[in-house]
Amino acid sequence: MDPILIVILVVVAAVMAIAAVFLLGRRTTEVSDPPPIASPKPSVEIGLRDRLARSRNTLAGSLGSMFSSDQLSKDDWEELEDALVAADVGPRTASAIVEAVRLGRPDTGEEARELLERELVDVLAGKDRELHLDSAPSVVIMVGVNGTGKTTSIAKIAKELVDSGRTVVLGAADTFRAAADTQLRTWGDRVGVPVISGSQGADPASVAYDAYAKARDSHADVLIVDTAGRLHSQSNLMDELTKVVRVLERESAGVDEVLLVLDGTTGQNGLGQAEAFTAAIGVTGIVLTKLDGTSRGGIAIAVERTLGVPVKYIGVGEGMDDLLPFEPVEFVEALIAR
Repeated sequence: MDPILIVILVVVAAVMAIAAVFLLGRRTTEVSDPPPIASPKPSVEIGLRDRLARSRNTLAGSLGSMFSSDQLSKDDWEELEDALVAADVGPRTASAIVEAVRLGRPDTGEEARELLERELVDVLAGKDRELHLDSAPSVVIMVGVNGTGKTTSIAKIAKELVDSGRTVVLGAADTFRAAADTQLRTWGDRVGVPVISGSQGADPASVAYDAYAKARDSHADVLIVDTAGRLHSQSNLMDELTKVVRVLERESAGVDEVLLVLDGTTGQNGLGQAEAFTAAIGVTGIVLTKLDGTSRGGIAIAVERTLGVPVKYIGVGEGMDDLLPFEPVEFVEALIAR
């Protein structure tokens, strides 16, 4: 073979090898580097009816024949109660609601549907769902077990407050979980609010005190304090939480809100958590998350009827604007709309 041709082939092969190494190295770097945290696009244009599709389908699938019936039977009433239980309204609450609808003596399925809607709205009516921020700075404590969406709910509430013109400070009093401080700081940076924290394992009440001092000295409008996600059955950790509340009540004009974050997908299991937290620290409102991913949307009704604690926010998506103030009429219409 011609020596010149051999040289050309060697050079071409070398260039191709170098290019392959370069491209492989670039691809490896792209795969190994952690992706940036993307801020989900707000999806407020999607209606609540679509967000609650799973819960609505649970009811509609069971009650479609009843609501379209020209004459109601005993089986229809049993199906209605079963459907409400399946949606996690709870057995006692479901029984009481069905009895109230029956007392209205509906003749047709459509009349029964209208009475059911009215009864569900009545169950949810009369609650104070406002976020009361009357102090300077106002103090909001967020509580709940791990995995409920507590940290992201804090960020979403902070964003809502910032968008309304308020200044906010976040307190990272979850000092037991290594990643908690980092997660809260990531959200704080995204929303544009400062985060006050301590070292891992530090006294949560001390961190809460430092956060309050920062909020007070900087004339912030609102302090939101994250607390350690804990099982409601862990008495030592619940005692630690009550200490955080005591310290903040002592230093401030009083804690304005204690919001319990519940995962809507857990259904009735969340009631035990709500009862324990309410007994320990006096929960003032519920943040019910992940309702877009569950067929158990009736838990909102069960929580309020059982505890008398108002649901103040519902989470219906991953976007920063997907934590919505709870509106009973809109919620019920989304659940049982035709």
